[in-house]
Amino acid sequence: MNIRNKATSIRLADFSSAPMRAFHMAWIAFFLCFFSWFGVAPLMPVIRQELHLTKAQTGNSIIASVALAVFGRLLMGWLCDRIGPRKTHTGLLMLGSLPVMCIGLSHDYASFLGFRLAIGIIGASFVVTQYHTSVMFAPNVVGTANAAAAGWGNLGGGVTQMVMPLLFAAFVSLGAGAWWGWRMAMLVPGVAMFLCGIAYYAFTKDTPDGDLAELRASGQLRQSSASGNLAEAFRDPRVWALFVLYAGCFGMELTIDNIAALYFADYFHLALTAAGFVAASFGMMNLFARALGGIVSDRCNRRWGLRGRVALLGCTICAEGLGLILFSRMRWLPLAIGTMMLAGLFVKMSNGATYSIVPFINKRALGAVAGIVGAGGNVGAVLAGFLFKTSSVTWPQALLILGVLVVLSSSLAILVRFSEVDERSAREEIETRLAGQMIAVAAAAGD
Repeated sequence: MNIRNKATSIRLADFSSAPMRAFHMAWIAFFLCFFSWFGVAPLMPVIRQELHLTKAQTGNSIIASVALAVFGRLLMGWLCDRIGPRKTHTGLLMLGSLPVMCIGLSHDYASFLGFRLAIGIIGASFVVTQYHTSVMFAPNVVGTANAAAAGWGNLGGGVTQMVMPLLFAAFVSLGAGAWWGWRMAMLVPGVAMFLCGIAYYAFTKDTPDGDLAELRASGQLRQSSASGNLAEAFRDPRVWALFVLYAGCFGMELTIDNIAALYFADYFHLALTAAGFVAASFGMMNLFARALGGIVSDRCNRRWGLRGRVALLGCTICAEGLGLILFSRMRWLPLAIGTMMLAGLFVKMSNGATYSIVPFINKRALGAVAGIVGAGGNVGAVLAGFLFKTSSVTWPQALLILGVLVVLSSSLAILVRFSEVDERSAREEIETRLAGQMIAVAAAAGD
């Protein structure tokens, strides 16, 4: 995909240019999706008691909450290649808001499990976000743009841990009672998602040059085969190495987002609101940590090329696994919080570092690659969920096992290799776009 007007810098105060409008709308949309996706998690102590859920049933609901996004992310990547990120994200936001609002209709384990499974589809918003920023920004800043947009979107997973218990408490204080309180609280993010879908369609374009349909109709962009792109991505072993690596980082983020409130309530005897605030500290690190992974990756690229990006990812994944091992061993609350946040720093840096590599794997199949790698995160969370539902394994033991597996998985970074042609092509694109920007600035100054 050869797009001429990609942005070579990130100007956060700019809301008029197509790249920056897409950047802001993408992270806001993903924030609302992530907030809604995990809105149930901090309310689980109340829901578990009301619906009389067993440990196995609670574990099944955790697995269900991330399972559908595996297929959703593959689908969203395919749709982005076919119809563009603007229509794809709009449809996902508006349709995905329905199960978020309707989960309040749950009256038993089966209905709750079904709605939580359906809500999981909105986790695919991540792929659309990464696709949209990848086509809007040039190689010199694409790592930072991808990581910042995704990180600020992931921030919704931390904010929801604080806000949803407060919303629940507010409705209870108004006389709604616990039965109605959590149901009414879930209406709020659902409505916000629906309205965001309308805004996304109104304020964004597929690319800085225009929508894909317009560019293809005018002959500026070649009509590609989305199914062929998907097959091409499936045949690339680097894609599957990143799939596993992303399972080891984003999969762990989803897992901790899902279990943190219950973990601190059960093992450290914290009340609902206190457990929610502690769990929120993990998600709130997305304010800077995922963007930090992208920023450092861009700097490694400037010094060592694409190999530098890959080396950074291997190191942060390994450090993340060691952090999880430490967290699993802590029995004193301050140390447990500290080690959770240490692990969280490297979890989120690894997330950002992964998607700083994705745009360089295969530009013809960008949506397919983004979808497959993104699905890896959810596969990791699904597999981790089975550990937490197993009666013979305690939750600290599950975290220890996951930490060891993450350390071992970091060695797969060696499989993500780029040829000298790839390295040279990336350097030349950066130089060309920066030179074009300088010419444009000089021309504007002359006027």
